Amino acid sequence: EAKIRGYTPGTFSLNVDGGRCPACRGTGFEEIDMMFMDNIVIPCDVCDGKKYRPEILEIVCRGKNIFEILSMTVAEAMTFFVAHPYIRKPLSVLKEVGLDYLQLGQPARTLSGGESQRLKIAKELSQVQQKSTLYILDEPTKGLHFREVELLMNVLNKLINAGGSVIVVEHNQDVILGSDYVIDLGPEAGEKGGEIVVTGSPEEIMMNKKSLTGQFLRTYVDFMNSKGSTQ
Repeated sequence: EAKIRGYTPGTFSLNVDGGRCPACRGTGFEEIDMMFMDNIVIPCDVCDGKKYRPEILEIVCRGKNIFEILSMTVAEAMTFFVAHPYIRKPLSVLKEVGLDYLQLGQPARTLSGGESQRLKIAKELSQVQQKSTLYILDEPTKGLHFREVELLMNVLNKLINAGGSVIVVEHNQDVILGSDYVIDLGPEAGEKGGEIVVTGSPEEIMMNKKSLTGQFLRTYVDFMNSKGSTQ
């Protein structure tokens, strides 16, 4: 039906004119300037928050139009597109990184820092080949919940298992302990730092008395062990 009407993939895009609502330009809402108060956001009165022109919503795939499909979560879409491996594959990667609760059409601005980080890595995982690729991440755990850190580590290990190499600038103890090789810079911060104190495995770092990082790691490991034995 879409082809008969002359629609193209761009017709179903929210980024360009064509099929999107001309009033809200595909956002689905209108923002009212309240001057000295916070702006009010209300559903677009032209498309009723559905983002598309009425004639575009008449096109359905297995009983659902484009707005209803973009409102699906990743988990729901995996079931809906079970017979379409080229669609289901990237969705399965999103599930692997713990993002199966996101909606397909969810705006990027609504994602948390951790979600954005995992989304970028999911994009890399979905590529056909990660072999011989070097990934450099600068404090990827910043602002993440401890559960998100665990998911991030799982994803980084997948990149490594796929043949890539990962260099991480990080202060998080769990990330350091999960590394194969550590370069400890110090001995302190700022002007008193910048020198290589010790290199090696996390175990070797903890055995070096000159390393402040090693001392903190050892204390952290002892605390986690005592916490586990208490439970």
